[in-house]
Amino acid sequence: MSSRSKALTWSYPRHQAFEETLRRAAAGWFAARGYPVHQKMPYLLASWDDWHNNIILPEVATYIVEERALRSTKKGFPLHKYIHHGLSSQAMLFNLVGPLIVRHDLTPLEIAFRKNSIPWPEGQIEASLEYENRKVFNEDSGQPTSIDLIIQDEYKYPKVIVESKLAERKFGGCSVFRAGDCDGRNPAKDFSICYLHHIGRRYWELLKQYGFLDGQIGNEATCILAIHYQFFREVLFALEMNCTFVLLFDERNPTFLCKGYHEKRGLLSLLLSFVPEGLHDRVATISLQHVVMAIKSTGHHEWIQDFESKYGLSTQI
Repeated sequence: MSSRSKALTWSYPRHQAFEETLRRAAAGWFAARGYPVHQKMPYLLASWDDWHNNIILPEVATYIVEERALRSTKKGFPLHKYIHHGLSSQAMLFNLVGPLIVRHDLTPLEIAFRKNSIPWPEGQIEASLEYENRKVFNEDSGQPTSIDLIIQDEYKYPKVIVESKLAERKFGGCSVFRAGDCDGRNPAKDFSICYLHHIGRRYWELLKQYGFLDGQIGNEATCILAIHYQFFREVLFALEMNCTFVLLFDERNPTFLCKGYHEKRGLLSLLLSFVPEGLHDRVATISLQHVVMAIKSTGHHEWIQDFESKYGLSTQI
């Protein structure tokens, strides 16, 4: 058999097919509303300033504008560079959870989390988008770690932090390595060779504190953060805040989990193998499909059907 023929027998789904589904759905959604789009990429709005056209409910767009105005520069509300992109995971989260926040009804999230055995806090619950805390990693300058969604209890203590992924092919890597200012060697035995440690960031200190360096990470030749910086940074963030890290992902995306094909297939399964065994219960996953089902079960139908259309989801999820 030729390599082309063999490619057709590959048993795992391909990311390209999934992304094309999202692109068609986004382009169709924008076209149906007459929104100006990029000449060559109809799934991308014509201008960043049109980002509000990527948000299903006007009241959610208003909430985002008001939150950005309310927060100081030290507690910002960053809108991503591609918030106007139809495949933006930030916009997807705004569309999925934003209506629940502005309507003060987190019941669908609670239902979905409990069904997936994810801890849910008791009492009066509050959810916030784009949460920051510079103290966790001593991020005293620049853009600090920004958590997509945080769920707090009535005492304002974080209980769950959520990282949202849609069409992504990876977790984010280290910008220092990407800029060519690091050769990627492992600083586990000599923190001083890491630029980020040199300027005061606490990533390596916390990796040591929580036992990550006692395992494979401590013996690797290359730095685990060079490529998978975002994952470990957010897991450490959750550990320091004494809460659970949750990955919200699309079941159709083969990058993070490939359930139904091989339970150990996927980036999350790989990275979890570097997390100390005793901390595995602090890392969880939930699919946006499960959240959609929970939202539909509680009667939020006037906008969730729009969500399904926008992201190419079957009506039979």
